[in-house]
Amino acid sequence: MKILNLFTKGTQYTSNVYLVTGTWNALSDMNTLIDTGRDPAILTGLMAASTGVGKKRVEQVILTHSHYDHVTLLPLICDMFNPVVRAASPFLEGVDVILKGGENVRVGDRDFEIISTPGHSNDSICLYCWQEGVLFSGDTPLVIRTTDGTYEPEFISALETLCSRDIRSIYFGHGPPLFDGCNEILKESLRNVRKNK
Repeated sequence: MKILNLFTKGTQYTSNVYLVTGTWNALSDMNTLIDTGRDPAILTGLMAASTGVGKKRVEQVILTHSHYDHVTLLPLICDMFNPVVRAASPFLEGVDVILKGGENVRVGDRDFEIISTPGHSNDSICLYCWQEGVLFSGDTPLVIRTTDGTYEPEFISALETLCSRDIRSIYFGHGPPLFDGCNEILKESLRNVRKNK
């Protein structure tokens, strides 16, 4: 699996946009965008990326949630590549498959579990690859250092689910990825959330 963040520099506020491809760009791999962001500058990186001969550059889009900074370019991406679009929001135009949580989806050359994580928004999801220990978290709050927040039971349950997985890297919706101590940080966050239950 190869992961490329297409948003590195830009002029507009936007989310990270991850292009996930297979290691060898095989025909069976599923070239996937995790979120589309809102800065057209990502298209430069997308068009330059190695996505395989005879394959669509973007075969599917998975949206971590429907906030504007994560989805604004969706209509343009759909016009350009006609991908299958998966999201947990039933209200977002252009979505082909509504995710409920618990599905397994092929991303690049790996299988990912869809985990419903309502909290930041009702339609927030994370994508977890058990083969690599990779988590795409969107804007789901995972690094919680204080005990003074208020959290819904559904979010606490989702955080418990994440803590039961072996997570070795987290790709956030904003900012750089986390490669060290992911499981420990998640467990600390769960302890802090439970203290104010």
